[in-house]
Amino acid sequence: MLLFLEKIRALVRWTSLFLLFLLIATPLAQVIMRGVFNVPMSGAEELARYFLICLSFLAASYVTREGGQICMEEIQAFFPDRIRWWTQIIVEISGVVFFTAIGVSALITISRNLSNQTATLEMPFPIFMAPLAIGMFLLAIETFIILLRLIQSGQANAKTTNLT
Repeated sequence: MLLFLEKIRALVRWTSLFLLFLLIATPLAQVIMRGVFNVPMSGAEELARYFLICLSFLAASYVTREGGQICMEEIQAFFPDRIRWWTQIIVEISGVVFFTAIGVSALITISRNLSNQTATLEMPFPIFMAPLAIGMFLLAIETFIILLRLIQSGQANAKTTNLT
């Protein structure tokens, strides 16, 4: 199971890097096509926005795994250890519930719009909404793993803020 999860994490990381490349390359191609060849690239702005959406949703699980999400560490630092542990438990449980609910909602929305497409890019709706569903379920899984580690350790994660 752990090996499978690591393969998924690697796929998410490489997909995120590829989406970042596409996010940069699409406006660059638009500028070159318009400036050099005087031919506008139809839908380039919308495509770049879609790549940004995909990147945001898919990379969120990677960011969470690496500890890059905002945690209000300054406030938690004032709490005693046990209260800080319970606060972190409640936050992680809330995250798992929230991300799972959004993922399920996205799947329901996709299932009700299988024959629809987006207006500008004429992209099939399931492809347009897939990053939201996939990203939320991956985020729920990573948050659940953090929750399990927090429960197993029995103590709050150390919270430190380095200001330079």
